[in-house]
Amino acid sequence: MRDAYHEELDSIGDGLVEMARLVGSAIGRATTAILDADLKLAESVIEADQKVDELQHDLEARAIALLARQQPVATDLRIVVTSLRMSADLERSGDLAQHVAKLARLRYPERGVPRDLHATILEMGQLAQRLMAKAAEVIITKDVDLALQLEQDDDAMDLLHRTLFQHLMDDRWKHGIETAVDVTLLGRYYERFADHAVSVAKRVVYLVTGEHADEIQSDLQPVPGVEGA
Repeated sequence: MRDAYHEELDSIGDGLVEMARLVGSAIGRATTAILDADLKLAESVIEADQKVDELQHDLEARAIALLARQQPVATDLRIVVTSLRMSADLERSGDLAQHVAKLARLRYPERGVPRDLHATILEMGQLAQRLMAKAAEVIITKDVDLALQLEQDDDAMDLLHRTLFQHLMDDRWKHGIETAVDVTLLGRYYERFADHAVSVAKRVVYLVTGEHADEIQSDLQPVPGVEGA
């Protein structure tokens, strides 16, 4: 019984990894769709989100069943509860990728992003995909150091987001209000996607250590004026 129980716990982790890989792929394909006005690709991203939703529902059902049957305590309880929260982060990430694809579909046959912002949006999409790939690796390896790095990596997304707003606020903006709204939404989608990847990594830190990532990071901060801190 205990072997079957731990196999079920492992399978929940496998489901989280699959979700992370699916949503990482989705944000990459959605980015291509919005930049290239690729309607077929946009539709495939929108339809594929159902798979992420199904995985999340299945994982949630199995986790709740484990809670009911096994009544886990200590570390096992932390695994189950944290997995539920991670699955919610990943499901929301899939929704955000779908939002990008829906915007591509809405603006088709036009391109949803002005040519002078292509490089920025492409970089945001690629970074979002890398962050989620790293989050998947963290789920697999339970590497706390790697998990803590994600928040630093997310600083690059915040910088890109600010760059986007600088373009929008520039007096030379010539693409109109509708496009400005689209670009604002896109920036928000990518920023939130990255935030969910960071959240997943932070939850792994808690799963492994029993401490919140913010507490660990504050402990690692050097103390001003203290030699060797």
